[in-house]
Order: sequence, then structure tokens, then C-alpha cells
Amino acid sequence: MAQRYELGIDVDSIVAIDTHVHIEVDDHGHNALSDVLVEAASKYFKTDGPRPKLDDIAALYRERNMAAVVFTVDATTSLGHAPNAVEEIVAGACANNDVLIPFGSVDPLQGVAAIDRARMLFEDYGVRGFKFHPTLQNFNPADETFFPLFAAIEEMEVPIVVHTGQTGIGSGLPGGHGLRLSLSNPMLLDDLAARFPALDIVMAHPSVPWQDEALAVATHKSNAWIDLSGWSPKYFPANLVKQANSILQNKVLFGSDYPLIAPDRWMNDFAALDIKDDVRPKILKDNAVRLLGLGT
Repeated sequence: MAQRYELGIDVDSIVAIDTHVHIEVDDHGHNALSDVLVEAASKYFKTDGPRPKLDDIAALYRERNMAAVVFTVDATTSLGHAPNAVEEIVAGACANNDVLIPFGSVDPLQGVAAIDRARMLFEDYGVRGFKFHPTLQNFNPADETFFPLFAAIEEMEVPIVVHTGQTGIGSGLPGGHGLRLSLSNPMLLDDLAARFPALDIVMAHPSVPWQDEALAVATHKSNAWIDLSGWSPKYFPANLVKQANSILQNKVLFGSDYPLIAPDRWMNDFAALDIKDDVRPKILKDNAVRLLGLGT
């Protein structure tokens, strides 16, 4: 029988919600990516530390009085091997439901099977959203082929987090290991947001080299959000900081991209940014509470 996640986070007591944390290794040592892609990403981010397991990640965030959204990426068709299991991530989140919030992931290239699996992960396991990486999963989110999958998720009333912009995965390899950056242009998510107005879409990362496009989508579409993961805040583009401080202050989310960027480093660099005092708590926690439906 499936172990279904139930939220146990004391929202009022935590100081922040990290909306972008990868669970890359399961308890059996199975990795979501091949060794060559892990090595390329580590080189890109200048980090060669171990990939912590779920309980260790929970302990890290518990010590910092933070919560974290955790997920893997199912790119089975594109990569030729299955990811670490979402079911195990949910089980670990159930054991650490005071700090962890599990998202699911399905392989869009699997068609009807992806829709069935998404429904199962939501109904039986209680995932609170879904993670997609168009470049890694090799699909165009604006292609009508995938609309039935997004329609099913829209009916669940949970958000999706979608990678945008540059990626360290495949970076520096011949042909980028065959991975196409063009699939992660945020303008493709503008099409998706227009087609599914009740589907909350989080554009993950500062979307370099398409930052202006991401800002335009988030400004124009009420169901489009931006998370700030994958970059140290000291490197954020000036236009992103300006709009996060003003017209997009209610739609921008703290995300680290841990384990590739540690939450301590992100928080320390964010503290040095010129962010208004009344905007800072929105980015660190309040916007995520609203997006994830964590409020009373």
C-alpha cells in the first residue's frame, strides 16, 4: 500500500522555504543522472562534494529552521535509464514531513503512461507538484502533444516547476551530450501558461540568456512564477533584482538548487542584495506558502 504524504510543517515557525532541492541519489546509490552528466554539472558549478541522501538533506534544513521542496527528474526515454524513484522520495518526505515537501516527476515522452503515473503519484502518494526539465527530458512544453499531461496536472490544482535557461547538465561536453538549450526557453512556457490558465508554472532559475523573456512571461501571466535557484544571488541579472523588488515581488521564490548550491551560501549572498525589507520575507517564504497552499 502506498505511503501517502501529509504535510506536517509548522509554517509560522520556519524562516524560509527552499522551493528547489534535488534528490539525486537514493539509499541504494542509484543516481538520477549518468556519471558523465554528474561530473559535467559538478564542474560547471565548481562543486565536487557528495550527493547527500534524503534524510541528510532533511537534517540540514531542519537545523536551519527551513522547509524544502524535493524532487528528482524522470528523463527515462531521453537518458535511457530510470531515475531514482519518486515513491522513495515521498516515503522519505513522509518520515521528515516537518521540513520536506515532495514533488513528483514523470517522463512526458511516455504519453498516456506519463499521465497515468502523474495521477497515481498525486492520488496515491500525495505529491504536492511536479518537476520538469525540457532540455534533459528532450521535449517541447509548448507542443500540443503534451497538453493532455498538463491538463491532467491542472485538474490536480498543484504547481509545476520547469527548468529554464542555461544548464550545467551536459555543459562542456561534445554537443552538450546532445541536450538542447532551446527547449528551455521561457517563451515556450508562455504558450503553456496561456493554454492552461489554472496551472501555476514556476520558471526555475534566472533564465539566462532569456531573462527578459522570463520577466515578460511572469509579468503578463498571473499563473507564471520565477524561482531564484541555480545561481548565487550576487550574480543575479540587474533586471531580475529590479523586478523582484517591485512588480514581481509577489511571484518570486527562494530556491537554492541544492546540492549544487548550498542554502547557506545562497542566503548569505541574498542578504547582501538591495532587497526591500518588506519584500525579503515574501521571496524567502510567503510567496511559496501561497503557491503551495500551505496557509490556513
